[in-house]
Amino acid sequence: MPFVKVRTDRCKGCGLCIPVCPVHLLGLMEVLNELGVQPVGVVGDPSECTGCLNCATMCPEAAIEIHEDVSEKA
Repeated sequence: MPFVKVRTDRCKGCGLCIPVCPVHLLGLMEVLNELGVQPVGVVGDPSECTGCLNCATMCPEAAIEIHEDVSEKA
């Protein structure tokens, strides 16, 4: 099962990734990061990630990674 990891320390809060997520997992967080902006975070159910890579492809800061859950490989 894929899962989304957002590197909030790199995110500039542009929000380009939010509308391209087909399952609406992403949104702006209420806290500020080290850059002084609201970073994007996972606001939906992380288990719904389809692994489509739309968000990671759209991110100009390469702050989003899609990982495969290795615990399910066993």
